[in-house]
Amino acid sequence: MDLQTMTYIVVGITFTVYIGIAIWARAGTTTEFYVAGGGIHPVANGMATAADWMSAASFISMAGLIAFYGYGGSVFLMGWTGGYVLLAMCLAPYLRKFGKFTVPEFIGDRFYSRTARIVAVICLIVASVTYVIGQMKGIGVAFSRFLEVDYTTGLLSGMGIVFIYAVLGGMKGITYTQIVQYCVLIFAYTIPAIFISLNLTGNPIPQLGLGSTMIGSETYLLDKLDQVVMELGFSEYTTQARLSTLNMFVYTMSLMIGTAGLPHVIIRFFTVPKVRDARTSAGWALVFITILYTTAPAVAAMARLNLIDTINQPESAETLVYAERPDWFKKWETTGLLKFEDKNGDGRIQYTSDKTTNEMVKVDRDIMVLANPEIAQLPNWVIALVAAGGLAAALSTAAGLLLAISSAISHDLLKGVFMPDISEKSELLASRIAMAGAIMFAGYLGLNPPDFAAGTVALAFGLAASSIFPVLMMGIFSKNVTKEGAIAGMIAGIGVTLLYVFQHKGIMFVASTSFLGDMPSNWFLGIEPNAFGAIGAVVNFVVAFGVSRVTKAPPKEIQDLVEHIRVPSGAGSAQAH
Repeated sequence: MDLQTMTYIVVGITFTVYIGIAIWARAGTTTEFYVAGGGIHPVANGMATAADWMSAASFISMAGLIAFYGYGGSVFLMGWTGGYVLLAMCLAPYLRKFGKFTVPEFIGDRFYSRTARIVAVICLIVASVTYVIGQMKGIGVAFSRFLEVDYTTGLLSGMGIVFIYAVLGGMKGITYTQIVQYCVLIFAYTIPAIFISLNLTGNPIPQLGLGSTMIGSETYLLDKLDQVVMELGFSEYTTQARLSTLNMFVYTMSLMIGTAGLPHVIIRFFTVPKVRDARTSAGWALVFITILYTTAPAVAAMARLNLIDTINQPESAETLVYAERPDWFKKWETTGLLKFEDKNGDGRIQYTSDKTTNEMVKVDRDIMVLANPEIAQLPNWVIALVAAGGLAAALSTAAGLLLAISSAISHDLLKGVFMPDISEKSELLASRIAMAGAIMFAGYLGLNPPDFAAGTVALAFGLAASSIFPVLMMGIFSKNVTKEGAIAGMIAGIGVTLLYVFQHKGIMFVASTSFLGDMPSNWFLGIEPNAFGAIGAVVNFVVAFGVSRVTKAPPKEIQDLVEHIRVPSGAGSAQAH
């Protein structure tokens, strides 16, 4: 069976399952729509959380970044997994103990202020919309490549799938869909890695294959990769450090606390029955995420080696003739993500680090995972499975983000501020309308991405780190932070982060270009905008505590509430106020 037919079949089956689950798990109450009825088993919730978390950035982009950054790409592995330790230890059980639907609802009640709730909603929407742009772009790219349609058609198709299962099912439908999507994406990620590890090293475990010798040679895979990249003029793969020590530390911290502050991840811990289950499900989520994250370095190294060997053709001592390029090369050329320019007119592809002689003028990092099975000439069913996995990763996170946005609008703004007496039926309808509106808006941004779309994921983490994470930590662990302090801290944190990101080129996201060139000399201590969320968080804490010292202390009932939250025992069902 040809690849295109196989791709349609595999992707079609997965989409049918997603829509079937949405119809079966259709939410009938606001509790089911917001927190899936609060009865999800912690293992199932851990799996759904992993799918919610492992977006197109994790599935498609992360290994691509590591493939080109080498050792320097470890910042993503450390930051994105370390955040779950913070989440499990410092946030999840206490927020579940509070027993409400959303993050802004906790902030509004803890800081006894509708203004604080509104500011939290704004921060949540800014971070979530920023994040969802990247997911919609990933959906469009994956659909257009593997279904061989134009980008617009691909994105609209993905929006339709998300609309059906997210609007119908709410959190209940999304949860069960994400469990299936996790199974799809993890198999799609690990099976090709096993095949390729066997082909290169004879070891079926990619994590061990990364440290093994090549088949028929005494040379270790990483030594071989170091040799070939250095012959092309690139930095040594295993020691390449793109960031300074300070920048590496701040970047890792920004990703960690951004992970712990992302609202679409936090709301997953409101779906379990008990406080203990919140911490357990965070642990299971980390286990499920670790499977992909420990595989990613092997996928990255093997993909980079396969790409170079395909172009340089070491067995023939000649570079690849452009007219004889393989089908995968031609297909990626049509997307514009892979470009060749014959600078010397010899008809062969020269791939070097020298910009004057390098003829591979564009090798987009995001193609590495998706193209890797084709480059390695794996069976068509494996390539089709990767297509389904990439789509599952983008769709699962997009759905979680859209639910966070719609619940903030319908529950926190409409019911919590403007129409407190709205009926449950009307609130559920408003939630679905808000979800539909969020999908349309996100789709528009996907079709017309702003200049900074290339760096939206890292920016989203920085925004969550600088605004939401600090106020949650202070709300749980400090009885003395006042509503004025919380509001001022959130505004200062997100404000200074946005200012730092946009200061050089207006609305252009300069962090996306910092990966490609030297950092401007006037950046704060050489810290990249992508990493500045951690500095914004420090500003948030300092401002919040400073303002709290000069404002009236929180009421006694609020201080008692903080004491109650910090005792993670027992839990009632989620309540809306």
